[in-house]
Amino acid sequence: MLVREVMDPNYPSIYVEELATKARATLREFRLRMLPVVDEHKLLLGVVSRNDVMTISSSVSVIRVRGIMSEVRFAAPIDMDAVGAMNEMMRLDEWYVPVVKSAQDDEYLGVFGLEHVLKKLYEKGQSKLNRSLPDFMTSKNLLLCSPNDEADNVWQKMKKRGFAACPVTSKGKPVGMLSEQDLLESGANFPRLESAKPKSKKSAPIFTLMTTPIVSLKSKDKLGRAVQLMLQRNIGRIAIVDDKGLLIGIVDREDVLKALIK
Repeated sequence: MLVREVMDPNYPSIYVEELATKARATLREFRLRMLPVVDEHKLLLGVVSRNDVMTISSSVSVIRVRGIMSEVRFAAPIDMDAVGAMNEMMRLDEWYVPVVKSAQDDEYLGVFGLEHVLKKLYEKGQSKLNRSLPDFMTSKNLLLCSPNDEADNVWQKMKKRGFAACPVTSKGKPVGMLSEQDLLESGANFPRLESAKPKSKKSAPIFTLMTTPIVSLKSKDKLGRAVQLMLQRNIGRIAIVDDKGLLIGIVDREDVLKALIK
């Protein structure tokens, strides 16, 4: 299986000299995790992430994409083995990467995401899909937040640990999920590029931003059910609870893929 067989050739991109506010609007509208940045010849120059655009405070900001974009950590050549590309993505903790013509040609051709491989493996119906979720979930060092925590503080913790989402719990039970997408859509207060002034007021409480109800499964459920929900609902992680409804772990796309290709 090659990258070209499972990539998304219609994934949007943005020109390097366009306004950063357009990048933010595109990420919001299409619910994207990252946006490739190209020049007038469609050569890949960088990427813009949700974190990059969340520091823009104004809807009329004059900042250009060039001023907020990040370097490309890995671009998958279109004829690269898909599993090899996926292994490199997981090593770098990247869920989506741009696809280019070759290692020597940076012409942008689309985007390759972990869920593209996940879908193929699920369709093959691997026997590992019948295994129980506790074998694969992450249960230690989870980043959790409470409904009354401030969004700004939680976002800083998510950035520090490289997480795209944070389960929201109350008395040990998951009551919602706060994702970068939720924060981006909220317009909540974050550190700004345009101003060095400190915040003048508290940022929004988590319960006003989080996604509810949270998608969860019980520890007795199978890996295949988690994959099915991820693909059907286009979500990256699922909370795992015990018989009392208490959170005991999280399963994300990376956990699932590691289990399926191990």
